[in-house]
Amino acid sequence: MTARSATPQAYARRALLILGLGAGAAVVALAIRRPRANGHPTDAPVVAAASDLNFALTEVAAAFTADTGQEVTLSFGSTGNFAAQIRQGAPFELFMAADQRFIADLNREGFTRDAGDLYAEGRIVLIAPHGSVLRADGMMDDLAAQLKAGRITRFAIANPEHAPYGLRAEEALRHRGLWDQVQPHLVLGENVSQAAQFALSGDAEGGIIACSLALGPEAQSQGQFALIPRDWHEPLLQRMALLRNAGPVAEAFYAYMKTPKAREIMKKFGFAPPDED
Repeated sequence: MTARSATPQAYARRALLILGLGAGAAVVALAIRRPRANGHPTDAPVVAAASDLNFALTEVAAAFTADTGQEVTLSFGSTGNFAAQIRQGAPFELFMAADQRFIADLNREGFTRDAGDLYAEGRIVLIAPHGSVLRADGMMDDLAAQLKAGRITRFAIANPEHAPYGLRAEEALRHRGLWDQVQPHLVLGENVSQAAQFALSGDAEGGIIACSLALGPEAQSQGQFALIPRDWHEPLLQRMALLRNAGPVAEAFYAYMKTPKAREIMKKFGFAPPDED
């Protein structure tokens, strides 16, 4: 089997101009210093959030602040990398994973208060920048044709080793019978946000990314996308859990994620509520 290619730095510099998200964990500072109940000043709680949540969760956090006067700091990155950081003592108070299995593992190891709650189901899309030889179709018929014709030079997905959206992309490509053909052309993002940057940079013919990112304003202006059938891969059941050190503001934000207002915002970015098909 052909080894996956490393992520070229040349793509990263150009791609960062597309979505404005960092190559690793991007931090959205929505926090001010505030006292906890014990009177000791501290920063607002940090939420470790899967990078597919960038647009949706930023909007939810703004609504949370408007409704409650409380603030959180959002840190976006790869679910797998965040899980490793939590095991190493990173001071997050809430973890919002793109794959519920990471929460289950952390709970079993004693890092979370409990098993948490499902907050959404994610979807993946095939995306192609305007001007690409690749046409975005969810059945990947054109991807198959362009691969056969030798017109695909670079194709972006998140790293399947630690990014759930990358693993689901691999599963979908395997289902379609294209994994072996596409592997020599893969450009791996550290997380799905970086994969989106690579896919839309103009240096790749396209890629597979989160629907929630494809629905962001920058991506919609840069390319076209189509949903990949949900039965081509394991479901992206996304779960959140409070860490053992979580304080009252993190608890309040956790509860807010289950409100109708938060769920409506999530639906706007292509997420299905966990109790809906």
